[in-house]
Amino acid sequence: MKIGFSLALAMGLSGLMALPALAEVTTLRLAKQFGIGYLPLTLIEEQGLLEKHAAEAGIEFKVEWLRFTGGSGMNEALLSNNVDVAAGGVGPALTIWARTRENMKVRGIAALESMPLYLVTTDPEVKSLEDFGQGHRIALPAVKTSIQAITLQMAAEKYLGEGKHDALDHLTVSMGHPDALLALMGGQSEINAHFGAPPFQNQELKAGNAHKVLDSYDVVGGPHTFNMIWAKSEFVEGNPRTVAVLMAALEEAMAFIEASPEEAAEIWMGAESTNLTKEEVVELITDARVNWSTTPEGIEPYLDYMNRAGLVSADGVDWREVFFPTAFGEGEG
Repeated sequence: MKIGFSLALAMGLSGLMALPALAEVTTLRLAKQFGIGYLPLTLIEEQGLLEKHAAEAGIEFKVEWLRFTGGSGMNEALLSNNVDVAAGGVGPALTIWARTRENMKVRGIAALESMPLYLVTTDPEVKSLEDFGQGHRIALPAVKTSIQAITLQMAAEKYLGEGKHDALDHLTVSMGHPDALLALMGGQSEINAHFGAPPFQNQELKAGNAHKVLDSYDVVGGPHTFNMIWAKSEFVEGNPRTVAVLMAALEEAMAFIEASPEEAAEIWMGAESTNLTKEEVVELITDARVNWSTTPEGIEPYLDYMNRAGLVSADGVDWREVFFPTAFGEGEG
């Protein structure tokens, strides 16, 4: 596992914390979703890392955590000023970035990890995307906009042919991962496939009556950021010390994951509902294919596809423009 902490980031954060006291937020509102991909945020919440680093920086604010089942709802909350920092997949992050380029200028603050996503089904006859038909329903966090929905479109274009990117869209159903897991495993609903995320996809495969059809790393051509955090430029520029505290807390959480994966697993299991054993959670955390880092990777294939498909307007845009300098170890402000 790689850790995104660097001397440049440390210097950037130090510079931010040295700024004169400003009228920054008195309450920091953060959103997150379900799954082990949000482990860094879970550690920040459960270990009080924001409060710890705020005290060290000589500032004080309350922390509120909000829970969402998909990126669309979070983006709505962000635009309506009900959330300061959103967390979710690359799909909704790129969508809101493109939508606000000329006004609110929403950008990514940091990545949370790189992690493969699986399309899983309980239908033994489905071996590839070509085998999906009218009798199938694929659950994913949000149709059209979630990273799973975007990856499914990319896969359809790659494996079914040019112009076929939306061939499976009519089979998709918006559903949070916990509900999708129950629907798929219960066998009493129309859901017979789920494009999910760890640990839900692992629980489904563990049950024995489901199998993997698709791996996002294969679709993209290598590792890619799964989850990230993002915010409006107004928030980041107006709250430099708060953002510095957030980055410091995030980097401490990343370091803790690398140094103490078993303890991190215990904390996550205590905060979330799972039927996985501690050994299985540790295996997820220490998986060689998972990279716990604040530095984004594999963004370009998503941006290129979404631009080509007309989902965003990003001709000639360097993917790094999607992020604030904080994502690359540089202070903002």
